[in-house]
Amino acid sequence: MDQDRIPDPFHPGEREAQARAGFRVPSAPIRDRLIPQHQEFYPLLPWLLVAARDEAGDPSAGVLTGAPGFVAAADPRTLWIRPDVGAWQPWPAGPVVGDPVAALGIDLGTRRRNRVNGRVAARDGQALAIGVEESFGNCPQYIHVRRVEAVPPSPAGTVEALSGLDGEARRLIGAADTAFIASASSAGQDARLDMSHRGGPAGFIRIDGDRLIVPDYAGNRYFNTLGNMVLNPRAGLLLVDVTSGDALHLTGAVGIDWEPDPELPHAQRSWSLHVERGWRRKAAIPLRWTRLGDGSGTP
Repeated sequence: MDQDRIPDPFHPGEREAQARAGFRVPSAPIRDRLIPQHQEFYPLLPWLLVAARDEAGDPSAGVLTGAPGFVAAADPRTLWIRPDVGAWQPWPAGPVVGDPVAALGIDLGTRRRNRVNGRVAARDGQALAIGVEESFGNCPQYIHVRRVEAVPPSPAGTVEALSGLDGEARRLIGAADTAFIASASSAGQDARLDMSHRGGPAGFIRIDGDRLIVPDYAGNRYFNTLGNMVLNPRAGLLLVDVTSGDALHLTGAVGIDWEPDPELPHAQRSWSLHVERGWRRKAAIPLRWTRLGDGSGTP
């Protein structure tokens, strides 16, 4: 057995979610450090998805960008992030030292992804260091292959506050084939945060008024996201317009439906987000993505 693995990396919510789904994961390649492969992966990225708690204690998701190398491992337990641009609302200054935080590194061109959960170990201006408590890779399922290119950053646009879904948000969600979810095991300082990716056919997220229904397809069976939701039924959903760089974040209460829904093909279960508030910033991300074929593992 890999000596670096955390003996039992799953908290009670994750164990309950696994049980509700009908199985138990005896062990997993989740470590308290970055292995060399992951240390080499992060400096290749021009963006990083980050989750932290907002002022209300709810999980919120943001995007940080920079020239490749802006994310780098100082050592196996410390990941430094020195962004050039950040879409971090509603926490523009970012989390402070000691706060729980999570990050997702994902390369849409190669379909590689790695997750890091931990706490802010240090701050230096806009830069921050994550003290790694959990690190693990994910399989390439449901990642749509895209080529990315950098564009000149736009002047900081106005942050538009939302109290529900307007027409523009509905159009983006209705066309989206990729989303990112921030979840937390509690609203307190002891929270374990997670930042995860979801993908599917365009329009895979169903819209019902101000309620979004997200299919849950077969995955790694860790249930990091749903396990957090079992303990803390709050979440943040982030969508990125790949053609304009717009960022849309929505926050609200979540519910889990453990039974398959015939209106969600191939989904084993689903979860919903009742949108209570959110924000949108136009051209927040100085990157653009072009879809390459359909080699995405989509259901």
